[in-house]
Amino acid sequence: MDAEAAKLIGAGLATLGMIGAGIGVGNIFGQYLSGALRNPSAAASQTGNLFVGAALAEALGILAFVIAILLMFAV
Repeated sequence: MDAEAAKLIGAGLATLGMIGAGIGVGNIFGQYLSGALRNPSAAASQTGNLFVGAALAEALGILAFVIAILLMFAV
């Protein structure tokens, strides 16, 4: 396998991190909604945790995207 093929395979695998981030954000908001519907009085106190978790999951997705771009276009 040549180096160009290895770079493209690595970039494709890094793209899986972006897919995982999308699944993670959906899971975070879905579980928050489920918990908020079960106990509405506690939902307001958990909103900060919701946005911190979503921000961390999105940051990992952006990091995976940057790694994929670096693998594809780095010399």
